[in-house]
Amino acid sequence: MVEAKTKIERYESYRDSGIEWLGEIPKHWKIESFKHILTERNEKNAPIRTKEILSLSIDKGVTLYAEKTTNLDRFKDDFSKYKLAHKGDLVFNSMNMIVGAVGVSDYFGCVSPVYYTYYGELNNSDTSKFYEYLFRSKIVQGVLYSLGKGLMAIDRGDGKYNTLRLKVSRDDLRSMKLPFPNPSEQTKIVQFLNDKTTKIEDAIAIKEQQINLLKERKQILIHKAVTRGLDDSVTLKDSCVEWIGEIPEHWEVKRFRYVFNLGKGLTITKDNLREEGVFCVNYGEIHSKYGFELDTNIHKLKCVDEDYLLNNPSALINYGDFVFADTSEDIEGSGNFTYLESKDEIFAGYHTVVAKPKFEIESRFFAYIFESESFRNQIRTKVKGVKVFSITQSILKQPTVWYPSKNEQKEIVDYLDSGTKKIETAIGLKQQEIDKLKEYKSSLINGAVTGKVRVC
Repeated sequence: MVEAKTKIERYESYRDSGIEWLGEIPKHWKIESFKHILTERNEKNAPIRTKEILSLSIDKGVTLYAEKTTNLDRFKDDFSKYKLAHKGDLVFNSMNMIVGAVGVSDYFGCVSPVYYTYYGELNNSDTSKFYEYLFRSKIVQGVLYSLGKGLMAIDRGDGKYNTLRLKVSRDDLRSMKLPFPNPSEQTKIVQFLNDKTTKIEDAIAIKEQQINLLKERKQILIHKAVTRGLDDSVTLKDSCVEWIGEIPEHWEVKRFRYVFNLGKGLTITKDNLREEGVFCVNYGEIHSKYGFELDTNIHKLKCVDEDYLLNNPSALINYGDFVFADTSEDIEGSGNFTYLESKDEIFAGYHTVVAKPKFEIESRFFAYIFESESFRNQIRTKVKGVKVFSITQSILKQPTVWYPSKNEQKEIVDYLDSGTKKIETAIGLKQQEIDKLKEYKSSLINGAVTGKVRVC
């Protein structure tokens, strides 16, 4: 458990650091250029001393590349041109340090030529760790961002970025003016932050585990309701589908293609999108924002010109229609979808497959089916890919769907709406707690490494 938040204490006296972003620092702290704090290690891996390749993870710091993947084909370079990093070195990815790609290495290995490696006097790992905390703080990342040169982040529309390459030059890094407490105080600050951040991370991990358990509970609730119904006394029959198991005897079982007509979304890219016009939903939004259901009264969509209505009126999706993303970066996202809970005119954009019911159904019931592992596993066993998994119309035609009468569909929907809402509320509260812990951790680090908070 995380202890009660540390009482904020200040140092006895402060002075102006002379650095705008830093402000005041404890009177006894110094200001030094980074090149006078840590020494750059320009040690080439020649002759080849190691093939252990080190990589930087924004979340986990320095990792062995072999820990992330067994595919080392990307490393066909001349290893002798790689640089060495020793245990205890502070390693920077010059292209991504603006978002926290910096860490102290626990390994001896070689790193990409775009990495910088530094070590402290007598290879003092506490000094390296102190400056890892400093460089991973939000305030210093803002400074690094202002120094970055190169390509900007390109928003894919699903909450992720294809490119984030703002390189901070070696000269700019070395000339940065930074706070420099004496080495013994650095050690005490590092020990304090190690202890506190470990406890915070442990608390976050517990809450993330609780969220996963709530998600599992939600899946169990959905699975039971959409495969057995609400009447436990009903006679069951074998669905003849491995992933589904037994279902009520009076329910229908059909291939997807006999319940839905499939079509392709329009080739609408980000360049075609506007603030006003006809609504459009794309695959990125399905993955990151509007999964399960899309309601234009709640969700804010981009638009396309109304000219699209003249040439593509049949491509509009209607109330109750489904839109599947036809690509996914991971197997878990294969089969991600949304259904239209709105009577507005909407186009499905690039990389989507549209499914329109052939007869009257309760679309929300089928949305719960498509959310279930019983349906998703049918998709996951069919998709192919390595970095990108494709979900074609041919694949979507094959899964089996199952359903009762429309009235019973509605009863199950009402039951699941009530039950899943309670679980989603509980997940939301846990996520708020995680966000507060992360904010507290960030504030704690920022205050300790800039001297705004006295921790020793």
